[in-house]
Amino acid sequence: MPTISIDRELCKGCETCMKVCPQKVIGMAGELNVKGYFYALLDQPSRCIGCRTCAISCPDVAIDVAVNGVQYNFFEY
Repeated sequence: MPTISIDRELCKGCETCMKVCPQKVIGMAGELNVKGYFYALLDQPSRCIGCRTCAISCPDVAIDVAVNGVQYNFFEY
């Protein structure tokens, strides 16, 4: 089962991850982080398919996705 970790202090609440998630498992928190932004959080972790679209689209690099303890990097150069 994939595991998503979102660093609430890096997140600026742009909602990009929420918009690109094909499973719609990411939502926005009702509280503010230290910077004063509503941050992203995982609403339904059991529905995550581990596609890593949220992590790829995050401009703040606030999201990590691990699948069975292994993190997949699609852009190795």
